[in-house]
Amino acid sequence: MKIYTKTGDTGSTSLIGGKRVPKYHERIEVYGSLDELISFIGLLRDSLESEEYQNILISIQDRLMVCSSILASESDEYLEGLPKIFNEDIELLEIEIDRMEADLEPLTAFILPGGHQAVSLCHIARTICRRVERQTVKLAEQVALDEIVIKYLNRLSDYFFVLSRKISKDFNAKEIPWKPKL
Repeated sequence: MKIYTKTGDTGSTSLIGGKRVPKYHERIEVYGSLDELISFIGLLRDSLESEEYQNILISIQDRLMVCSSILASESDEYLEGLPKIFNEDIELLEIEIDRMEADLEPLTAFILPGGHQAVSLCHIARTICRRVERQTVKLAEQVALDEIVIKYLNRLSDYFFVLSRKISKDFNAKEIPWKPKL
């Protein structure tokens, strides 16, 4: 299979099922942002030496690829045979969040992103994830989408926030609370 098909040379692309849409179509925007998130998670994963974190991030990348295929399908009819997101995928994120939070001081204020490069990468992943979630919610107002995708993205952004705090602790980086000047 060649990487170039030339079918997108006029500014359109195909959804799963064959329907052609403009490359700025809402579905394309959403799974384009998902592709950005998946790629960025690769950068985050490459910045961490912990095999445990790396394996979880690979699993998350896999689940986001599934979300992309769901969003690229023009109808439920084309979802048959494609992988799915399950409640267990969300539960895994919740288990990981709870496990990491058990090792962290309770949050008493908003914190400013930063302190270590890996911590900052977590925060960027979180903000990209939030954008994808917003785009998916907007798309769901126009087309029927399985709500589990939105739930997964919502929990995933929480995961990245807690991961940023856990990595901050792992690297003895200082968390800077936000103290607005009044």
